[in-house]
Amino acid sequence: MFKNFITKSQKNGFIALYLTILILTVVFVLAGSISLVAFNQQKISKNAVKSIQAFYAAESGIEDILQRLKINPALAGMNYNLSVGSGTTNVVLSSIIGGSRTVVSKGDFSSRTRKTSAVFHIESQKVSFCYGAQVGAGGMTMGNGSEIKGNVFSNGSVIGKGIIDDTIIVAGNGNKIEDLTVEKNASAHTCKDSTITGTLTYVSGGSTTGCSATGGIYSQSNQILSEDLPISADQINEWKSEAASGGIVTSNVSISGEVNFLGPVQIGTTGAPKNLTLNNNAKLSVKGTIYVTGDIVFNNGSETKLDNNSYGSLSGVILSDGKITASNGSEQKGSGETGSYIMLLSTNSSLDSGSPAIYVGNNAAGAIFYTTSGLIYLKNNMKAKEITGYKIQIKNGAVVEYDSGLQNAQFTSGPGGSWQASDWKEIE
Repeated sequence: MFKNFITKSQKNGFIALYLTILILTVVFVLAGSISLVAFNQQKISKNAVKSIQAFYAAESGIEDILQRLKINPALAGMNYNLSVGSGTTNVVLSSIIGGSRTVVSKGDFSSRTRKTSAVFHIESQKVSFCYGAQVGAGGMTMGNGSEIKGNVFSNGSVIGKGIIDDTIIVAGNGNKIEDLTVEKNASAHTCKDSTITGTLTYVSGGSTTGCSATGGIYSQSNQILSEDLPISADQINEWKSEAASGGIVTSNVSISGEVNFLGPVQIGTTGAPKNLTLNNNAKLSVKGTIYVTGDIVFNNGSETKLDNNSYGSLSGVILSDGKITASNGSEQKGSGETGSYIMLLSTNSSLDSGSPAIYVGNNAAGAIFYTTSGLIYLKNNMKAKEITGYKIQIKNGAVVEYDSGLQNAQFTSGPGGSWQASDWKEIE
């Protein structure tokens, strides 16, 4: 029988060999792990760079369409591809909806994609018409059966056989309401021969002769303060400038036929005023603010409407330094969307009922009528959305039917205005 003898030195050698192999194994594992981590980090970094490049490609698409809109504000909806360095982006611009439009840009770089979007809206000016009729110091007269379906504020007396189906306030000591039927409340310095369903408040020093008020009659010591008309001279001048930016026509303009587009445009100059005429049954689509230095005549049966693609839910202005005549059966209206109105504005100062600043004939309908210092004369059976003027005369059977949306009316010059970007964000 044999015995194996292993010396102490041999044992130590085996242990050293095993330790060396173990250490090498650990080193190789660690080296492999580090290499794998480094490789993955490098891959992640490359992907991150590609993703960032895709994002900037998408952002470039938004910038590109904004520049195109600055050059051509009336740009139609479109879908196109744009090269951005070694990447691309697909840009989709919507049509105008409600006065705004959206753009979506999808950037692509080495199959990495990022998507951004923005909302563009036409720069607009808010004008609050808080009353069915707002009247300056010239006051208002109302004929038999005439009616304002809304409230009234006047800096002058309001007299006549008309009906106010809401509240009326007449400012200024010495001014009065007379011969009116008011279906809610009334406040004035003096009341004469009027019937009020709600309360009547008069100012101390005034009187209430022949007036009845179901809700009671009260007095107050403080004078009722006047209010300025809602549109400033600066705003009117801004609209004139917007119109002129679309070009100046130095001759009279006459519109006939079914399909006509106009605006933004200035017709005539202050030194050589020119007129705008819509002939019988003519149809005009307004694409931007129209400023006429002379007179405007909307003849029988003509129709003037804001272009829906240009205005959407926004409102537009046709203004004149001369007189405006809306003849029998003519119609002026917004784009057709909720919140869109057309306003006819005259800066003419004529107070002559035979030749007023604004004359609205029988069965004419649809617009906001506004004078800064002249008379608005509303003929029998016409209909208006709102009236604001220094002086107003309403004949028998005419109706003003206030729309509550007028409190927040947004007016724009149409495509002649500038597009503003909002809600710019990444969506994917």
